Amino acid sequence: MVKTMIAARLHALHQPMSLDEIPIPAPRPNDVLVQVRACGIVPNMANVINNWPTWFPHQPLPKFPAVFGLDPAGVVAEVGEAVTNVKIGDRVYVSPLRSCGSCKACRSGNRSQCRYYTLNGYFSTSRDGQRIFDLYPYGGFSQYMTAPEYSLVCLPDNLSFEQAGRFGYLGTSYGALKNAQAGPGQVCLIDGITGTLGVAATKLALAMGLSKILGTGRNKELMDRIKAIAPDRIDTIMLGEGSTGGWAKAQTGGEGVDFVISALGARAPAATVVDSMRGVRRGGRVVVVGGVAEDVPVDVKWLMDEQVQLIGSNWFSAAQGQEMADMVRTGALDLSYLEHKIYPLERVNEAISGIGERDGGFSNYVVIPPVPAAYQ
Repeated sequence: MVKTMIAARLHALHQPMSLDEIPIPAPRPNDVLVQVRACGIVPNMANVINNWPTWFPHQPLPKFPAVFGLDPAGVVAEVGEAVTNVKIGDRVYVSPLRSCGSCKACRSGNRSQCRYYTLNGYFSTSRDGQRIFDLYPYGGFSQYMTAPEYSLVCLPDNLSFEQAGRFGYLGTSYGALKNAQAGPGQVCLIDGITGTLGVAATKLALAMGLSKILGTGRNKELMDRIKAIAPDRIDTIMLGEGSTGGWAKAQTGGEGVDFVISALGARAPAATVVDSMRGVRRGGRVVVVGGVAEDVPVDVKWLMDEQVQLIGSNWFSAAQGQEMADMVRTGALDLSYLEHKIYPLERVNEAISGIGERDGGFSNYVVIPPVPAAYQ
């Protein structure tokens, strides 16, 4: 008798997901089967299922019906015969980053540079991404999902499944900070500090020992909340109150910040990015991890003269995810700031449509699949 599970599946764009009963998948030799306990909802999910391909015409979705869900966390229920370091009962976060595993980029540990780079339960950046979706068709909006052993992050007991459902955005910010070579004693500027990526970058930068964090935003109440996290180490300015780059230079005695994290929203004007870039010191870095509504005019001679690096950053590695989990385990990273808005799986459509009302980067929308009878 085939065992079944409940999954929320999208059968067509612009339509709500439906709860379907489908077979529980069996893991291949190098895979595990995870019983999903929570899955975070990214703010962009509504655009993915409603506005595709208008927003991202060159990034394919999985063929329908599809099980979405980008940020799942749960318990390992079964392991493939070739799995070596994971056992049944382990608490894990499942990173959605999938790649071919055998190209030069994958073999060097840079899976996000693989031509098949795909975010499981979301979309692919490759025209050939359906190959990956065929191998791993299950996202976190289901009771069970298969995943490769390389994608797992082991969770400490003091890290809840709901908190782990934010690891996608936390990890994206952490990957950006690693690309910026962030470290103790440095000063940074986070452009868009009140958003999901911005708040995450702030908490991580504090945990990594930065001495000063400068930030920009548009919501005064959220800016005050950010400042209150560490009043002696965080300073903010409202966008539009003056030149961000000039303010950053003034805050650093004319030297400039060690690096800029551009975590703006997808509709931000290019002028905002250009202004912030000018706040970096000679030899500094500008890491782009958010979005901009138009092409950014870059003065390449200024980049050359000032030896400034402009870096695009996308997602993070499972190893970096494990570093974050270990930071939580030791108390270096405090995720108690997250305000969980929890929905059962049957209300997944309501959760996706309501995420626009979130309280900046402090709100954490999470879907909870029903626990199978065997685990109750």
